[in-house]
Order: sequence, then C-alpha cells, then structure tokens
Amino acid sequence: MKIRTRYAPSPTGRMHVGNLRSALYEFLIAKHEGGDFMLRIEDTDQERFVEGATEIIYRTLEMTGLVHDEGPDKDGGYGPYVQSERMKTGIYMKYAQELVEKGEAYYCFCDKERLDSLKTEIVDGKEITVYDKHCLSLSKEEVEKNLAEGKPFVIRQNNPTEGTTTFHDELYGDITVDNSELDDMILIKSDGYPTYNFANVIDDHTMNITHVVRGNEYLSSSPKYNRLYEAFGWDVPVYVHLPLITDENHKKLSKRSGHASFEDLLEQGFLPEAVVNYIALLGWSPEDNREIFSLEELIKEFDYHRISKSPAVFDIQKLRWMNGEYFKAMDPEKFYELALPYLKEVLKKDFDLKKIAGMVQTRIETFLDIKDHIDFFEELPEYDVAMYTHKKMKTNAETSLKVLEEVLPILQSTDDYSNDALYETLCGYISENGYKNGYVMWPIRTAVSGKQMTPGGATELMELLGKEESIARITKGIEKLKAC
Repeated sequence: MKIRTRYAPSPTGRMHVGNLRSALYEFLIAKHEGGDFMLRIEDTDQERFVEGATEIIYRTLEMTGLVHDEGPDKDGGYGPYVQSERMKTGIYMKYAQELVEKGEAYYCFCDKERLDSLKTEIVDGKEITVYDKHCLSLSKEEVEKNLAEGKPFVIRQNNPTEGTTTFHDELYGDITVDNSELDDMILIKSDGYPTYNFANVIDDHTMNITHVVRGNEYLSSSPKYNRLYEAFGWDVPVYVHLPLITDENHKKLSKRSGHASFEDLLEQGFLPEAVVNYIALLGWSPEDNREIFSLEELIKEFDYHRISKSPAVFDIQKLRWMNGEYFKAMDPEKFYELALPYLKEVLKKDFDLKKIAGMVQTRIETFLDIKDHIDFFEELPEYDVAMYTHKKMKTNAETSLKVLEEVLPILQSTDDYSNDALYETLCGYISENGYKNGYVMWPIRTAVSGKQMTPGGATELMELLGKEESIARITKGIEKLKAC
C-alpha cells in the first residue's frame, strides 16, 4: 500500500517548532518511500482560530520546502481538505450517528450544572471531569423526545469500564491501558462541531492515511482512537508518537523561550534550511554522526525507526553553530542578497556593501550578528585604550602610541587606499623597523575600528573607510593614548 501521511495543523497562530517537526517527519516518512504528503486544515476549534494563521501555515511549508501533494489548494480526490468545509457535508454527524446505532456512542443531554457536580481525576497532571454514563441509560423514546424538543446535546463515545485496550506504536511498542481509565470522550460538541479527536479519526480513514505521526502527548488518547477504528471495523493506521522537545532546562518549549516558533527563529536571523536541518535532528539520528543535511539528503536517509523515545533538547547554541556552517557554505552572491537588508539597516553612508558582506559571511552565526560586526564602519564607537594592549602582539598603550605617530605621516602621504597598496606600504614600514606584523597592525586596527573583534584586518578596514576617515580615526587614537 502506498504510504500516505498528513500534516493537520490548527490555524491558531505561528507554527510551533514541535508542529514543524511533525510536519517534517510526516513529509520525510512519505517521501522516503515515494508516498504522498497531505495538508489538512483542522479549524473546528473556532474559539482558538486566529485570522491569518492559515496563511502562516502555507508560507512556512513553502519556505521549508515541505511541498504537499494534496491540500486545500491541490485536490487529490479526498477533499474538502478543511475540516469546517468537511463538516458542511455532514460527514462527522453521519459517522457519529452510525456509532450511536451500534451502541458504541450515545446522546448526552446533561447540563453544565450536572457536569460540574461530577467527580474529577488527575490525568497527566491535569484535572479532568470523568463522565458517569448517566445518559447511556436513557431509552430510545427519551432520546427522541429530547431531540424533538431541541434540547442541547453532545454525542459521547461509549467506552467499556472493564478489561483492557492494547494499541501498537512503532517507537513505544505495544501499550496496554485499563479500560477504567478511558473516559467517554465527546465526539460531537453541542455546537454541532466534531471534537479534534473524533474528526481526526474520521478524516484519517476517509482520506486513506496510512501513517499517523504526532507528539507523544497523544499517547494517552490513542486507546480511544483505536476503539473508534474497531467500532467502525476499519484498519488502524501505523502510529509514530514523537518525543517531547524541551528547552535547555528540560522544560517544555514555550513561547517565553523566544524560539518556540518557526517565525521566531526567522526573526532571530536563522536560515529556513538550517532550521529544517536542526529540527530533523531533534529526536532522530542518522546511522553515522553526520549533522549537516539538505532536505533531499534527509529524504534519502530518513528512517523513522531511528527516532528516539527520549525528550529532545532544543539547544539554541547548536542551532547557531549549524546556521553559521550554512553561511560558510553558501554562494557569496546569495549570501549578499540575503544579508543586504541587515547591512542597509546599519550602514547609511556610502560603503561597498558587497565587500563588507564577504568579510562577515564566515564570521557570523545569524543575520542579527551582522550589526555588531559592522556598526563601527558607520561611526567610531567610544572605546577603552586598554584594547591597545595585546600580550600575543606584544603591544601596549606606549608602543601603540609610538607606532600610530610613526605611521600617520606615511598614511597621510599615501593616495592609493586599496587593501593591497596599504598592506604593501605598511609592510615596508614594518620591515624597516624590524617589527612583527601584529605589533603594527593591531594598534592601527584598534584605532580605525574601536573594536576588539573585526571582520577584517587593518588595511581591509581602511580601504572601506577611505583615506579621510582612516586618518581621522588614527589621529583620534593618538589623542586618546596621549591622554591616558
């Protein structure tokens, strides 16, 4: 059977890293076997619907290269692909009523007051109300009377209270739960909309989904899903429940972390392809220790049986490193095009931005790092003369003052401020005096940049700054050293 996976997000805002990983794994599982990857929009929870969120879903999938074979914009014969549109066809109520007829579900007319009086239990750290099957005992005549009178109702799943239910997960193996733990979950809400859990089962079956990939927080719901499949007499799909993603403190990744969504990471200057590469490794590992993968390489290598059951730690420093590796490997012209908005944001004067981009390309880890590397070009920052002291270069304030005072007239009389010409001129001075290169270049670089770290050497910086600005900055450096 051809593998069919689906990514079924709810349009409730930005795409969480965990949701993007689910989409990525679903895509890779399908494409590794030459299968189909489908997009389905689950918008039945109208209270959580966020305007514009559907567009975010499309944009994220496009930017990450996770091209869906079917979806609201690509009818593959299993539509509609939006749950609210599917609801208009009556599909969910039809199947819920079929379960009622089979005794696998029942109408519940309990009002809020009665439901509030029911006992609660703690499940997975959350307090839930356990329904007592009160309405299961209603006669057919009572149910029909209540429906005729327009009394509000929900339809509940009729789960057994004795025995056990076993289901299989590809990562966790066979899991058995006591049926006493299975609450009679609501299938159709009082507003007529299906619940997330019920709609999932109906849609996955009718859309011929073979593999269901989701977070392991849904493990506890899987027995209820299985009982629905069995009640209908349907084949159960292959389950792959993914490990939790935590922050560096092993807490669940949240919006407060600042990097919980794909768009958060883009705003922090990360490349989409680096994010995809990193997220692929949050729970999955290849046979070797390789870490850098293109999407095409991931499709070839991905084996979902190598997904771990242990929580995956989102290490922002590791992502920064990986992003830097992508920068280093990138075509310089492409890097320049992507970096240009960040360069222009900092540099308002007339500089060779392409040359500056080339200088920072291998030195930064995110686009936001660009500012700290180049802001001195626009304006010399205030700096401490202690920066002139460098043990390795054997420089200090006194030696630096001497060097700057000696090179100033040489640089003033030089007209060719290209990097090569400046370097040759300064090397002549260095050779005549028997100095080491760093002994001279360190003070000059410090004077023209006011920075401990720069994207280029002294002569590269002076070429970009030009003669007038370079002389002015060296002069200021001399004044600062004399004043200390």
